[in-house]
Amino acid sequence: MPELVPLPGSERAELPGAQPSGTLDSNAEITVTVLLRRRAEIPEELITGPQTIVHDELGQSYGASSEDVELVTSALGGHGLRVTQAHPESRRLKVSGTVSQMSAAFGTTLSQVTSPHPDGSGPVTHRYRTGGLSVPAELDGIVTAVLGLDDRPVARAHFRVAQRSSVGSESTMGTDTASPDRRKWWQRLTEPKRESAPAAGQPTSMTALQVAELYKFPANTDGTGQTIAIVELGGGYTTSDLNTYFSGLNLTPPSVTAVGVDGGSNSPGGQADGEVELDIEVAGAVAPKAAQKVYFAPNTDQGFIDAVSDAIHASPTPTVVSISWGGPEDSWAAASRTSLDSAIADGAALGVTVCVAAGDNGSTDGQSDGKEHCDFPASSPHALACGGTTLVGSGTAITSEVVWNELAKKEGATGGGVSDVFPLPSWQANAGVPKISGGSKTGRGVPDVAGNADPVSGYQVVVDGQQTVVGGTSAVAPLWAGLIARLAQSTGKKFGLLQTPLYNGVTAGQAAPGFNDVTSGNNGAYKAGPGWDACTGLGSPNGTELLTRLKT
Repeated sequence: MPELVPLPGSERAELPGAQPSGTLDSNAEITVTVLLRRRAEIPEELITGPQTIVHDELGQSYGASSEDVELVTSALGGHGLRVTQAHPESRRLKVSGTVSQMSAAFGTTLSQVTSPHPDGSGPVTHRYRTGGLSVPAELDGIVTAVLGLDDRPVARAHFRVAQRSSVGSESTMGTDTASPDRRKWWQRLTEPKRESAPAAGQPTSMTALQVAELYKFPANTDGTGQTIAIVELGGGYTTSDLNTYFSGLNLTPPSVTAVGVDGGSNSPGGQADGEVELDIEVAGAVAPKAAQKVYFAPNTDQGFIDAVSDAIHASPTPTVVSISWGGPEDSWAAASRTSLDSAIADGAALGVTVCVAAGDNGSTDGQSDGKEHCDFPASSPHALACGGTTLVGSGTAITSEVVWNELAKKEGATGGGVSDVFPLPSWQANAGVPKISGGSKTGRGVPDVAGNADPVSGYQVVVDGQQTVVGGTSAVAPLWAGLIARLAQSTGKKFGLLQTPLYNGVTAGQAAPGFNDVTSGNNGAYKAGPGWDACTGLGSPNGTELLTRLKT
């Protein structure tokens, strides 16, 4: 057999709760994604901006070389594997072969197990491996990751359906939508029963338009000419739901296109529909003239990375990508984490801003080991991490905004903290990021920005034919994506790594211009305070002030 050498970062620990489940067919054919090294590292000035490059230049200068593609194709061919697709601009090869051929080529043993799903929805059966991978010796340093051998779910959707709400409607879709007055159902939702009306100053659900008005999204903007890409790892949407929702807001539905990745598709009818339709409806309400492309992929490290890569490298290049899925940093193999971060870095070089929900389980990210954890990919230094607040308004004015934390009621709290794996970025050096809990070093601080996320002050949406109220930091990522589309429309430029201008001039303990500084509340281990904090970042947006700041 040809010599194999270890593939750094590919190690996987044993998965808690995994139980053998039948026999994996060694002759079954599978397809994996093989990541290759860059021709050259992307210069820091292209990552941090404001300079950006076009897609072809990124591929020619910082993609995979044709020599590397040919060598990998030949070496894996010696193991009976076939390269079925090549994407050198994003450094990806799709490679097919049998389970036994894959196991031999990459020095591992694959089995079939059943394990708990990360979102707690129940057990799931999948391929499984432990330990590290290897690659043929001649590919040492050329192949950086092999994704899809183990196809366990890696992420959960960060949305929360309201359990306690000021909305008193008990109506369902059906007869109302067929009525001559299609707005009746919306009036029933937004005009709660008298007995359920909140006391003055208490949080109540809102439409995305009301939230945007409180955050002063810039006038005379609607996302015209912009493209918002949305990444989904399950679920789906129906045209009837979107038509009902947008007609209820007296808006023309935006252009929404579903894109399948790695066999994924728009598949409504499951729990994840709440995530998908929340994302589309929030982004579409606040930026109705922006086109939306929704990328559906399997919930695996391969699917997640391929979906983000496909979205960023699409034509036309999107203005912004919205991601509302993630998992604790240490639940990822290091090579998978690095690969996804690298794909997001491609976006920064192309001028694409990637908004990512910071998580809904407080400073522990739902882990029970007694330690603090950041959610990934929100902790990527190339992503705009979006935390959550509880928002109360009166008319067009904010009357109260605090950190979203309903952990005592088991109803979630914003994620946030200090990364264990990514160092402190240069643009965050003066923001006052604390040291990692129990350590002496400081890592990348999460989140960067915030917005309304508490389900109690959540968003009135339509999911699977039902009027409902949904919150979570899942809502904040598409809210910011819509805002960024409007800012890009007004300024005539894309922003890429938006943190560079947002953190410019920021000092610890001082409110940042263009933000509503959230100074009250906590997410468990971290407390809010003046300026940046590990609960709400720089704060929630004042869109009009941000536009002025970005123009100057």
